Amino acid sequence: MDKCPSCGTQLEVRELGCPTCEVAVRGRFAQCEFCSLPDDQLNFLRLFVSRRGNLRELERELGLSYPTVRARLDSLLQTLGYAATMPVQERQERRKQVLEDLRQGRITPEDAVRLLKE
Repeated sequence: MDKCPSCGTQLEVRELGCPTCEVAVRGRFAQCEFCSLPDDQLNFLRLFVSRRGNLRELERELGLSYPTVRARLDSLLQTLGYAATMPVQERQERRKQVLEDLRQGRITPEDAVRLLKE
């Protein structure tokens, strides 16, 4: 549970305890960025790390297509607050289209530079 059942505010860790000697420490403790991930995304992250980020291995292990594995990774990145990046193939196709539009005179060099930076 990461939200207060009464008001819906994000819960925070206020106490840590030792299971051996029963010492308790009270205060405000930062939660790790992975602690609030849903179980399916946390399991995907563990598998991703254990496979050293090799999406092809994940594809085989999970029995999913490459685009599905890539979509799960993009979803995880979005949940963690990292900007979703355009897939490499899509970036390459976009770059080719921008350069072709420039070559054909459909856009200005300034437009091409701006589009390539996006």
